[in-house]
Amino acid sequence: MSQVPHRTRIQDVDALRGFALLGILIVNITFAASGFPIHLAKDPAYDSWLDHSVHWLSSAFVDMKFYLLFSFLFGYSFQLQIEAAQRAGAAFKPRMLRRLGGLFVLGALHGVFLITGDILSVYAIIGVVLLGLRRVKDRTALIIAGAIYAYLFITLAAAALFLDTAQFVDPTTAVAAAQQTTANLAGSFSDIIGEHVRALPTYGLSLLTVQGPTTLAAFLVGMVVGRRRLLQNLTGNEAVLRLIQLIGFTIGITGGVFYASDGGNGAAGAVLTSVLTAPFLTAAYVATLLRVMHSDRGEDIRRLLAPAGRMALSNYLGQSVATVVIFTGVGFGLVGQASPLETVGLAAGIFLLQVIASHIWLSTFRYGPVEGALRAVTNAAAPSWRQVGQAA
Repeated sequence: MSQVPHRTRIQDVDALRGFALLGILIVNITFAASGFPIHLAKDPAYDSWLDHSVHWLSSAFVDMKFYLLFSFLFGYSFQLQIEAAQRAGAAFKPRMLRRLGGLFVLGALHGVFLITGDILSVYAIIGVVLLGLRRVKDRTALIIAGAIYAYLFITLAAAALFLDTAQFVDPTTAVAAAQQTTANLAGSFSDIIGEHVRALPTYGLSLLTVQGPTTLAAFLVGMVVGRRRLLQNLTGNEAVLRLIQLIGFTIGITGGVFYASDGGNGAAGAVLTSVLTAPFLTAAYVATLLRVMHSDRGEDIRRLLAPAGRMALSNYLGQSVATVVIFTGVGFGLVGQASPLETVGLAAGIFLLQVIASHIWLSTFRYGPVEGALRAVTNAAAPSWRQVGQAA
């Protein structure tokens, strides 16, 4: 096998991961910029048609979509790490347990000190489950993923039918709580940490009911795709990519529009619709980006995004550092002072700087700073940092 297709395959995956970083930042920055999204409350300071339009577009096309892509790629990389351990003649299980342990520590510190909620610790916990399932057949893995979504359909449908959301979210109480959270985020570092810790039970409930199960399902699908090497040697002209676009955009956009129009995370029926249809829109995004990157003019997009994806962990944590500096009281203290459109603009600016920084860093080093440290924990050996030729 020639080396060019292999490098292209890796660059495809890294570019997809870089693309996912942007979507995740657009979602996460809203929770750093104001206390209102945390409490599912509407901010009376931003009530114009433009504010509502930005919220609606984000809900329809971004929310609950990009963490699925990140999770899928985690499962895909999990399979690559199994193969890497086999090539190195190393035992995979101890390696992966060390990696997941390091990831959990990073996530716990991240969720307490930098952001409300964290996905890394969740990946570490669910990664242990994936580790236990690593030898299941492809068919079994896909059946488990399907069973997870069947379970979610039953539980969320029951919640939509029998639970009155208004009983649990009083608008007046939510606004008061949101104002207090915003004030705390504008306060001292201890105030900020206190807010993050107080949000853990609510965030944990979300993980148990929705995000955790869907993350495991995406892990399993990603592992199967990695086993079958379905992202290898793509040309962009595959009929299956066009089919995924057709089905994915049709179902995904329809579901996204309903989710955004029916109250988003504040309505059980809307959440159910998003859970069931978001994977279709995520798949359509992936198929579209793969097709674009393999077009004559799209090669530059892959080259642009791939370094950011290679440093995904460093960039993910770096995004949280940036939002702490911009919004909280230990930085510029802009929490509650940025409109939805300004918040999205800041997300785009942060991501652009990260893309530039990733290109500069990887011109000298083989790994991102956090990736290198985690690699040392995984392999129980110091990595070779300096760039030597083309990294595999």
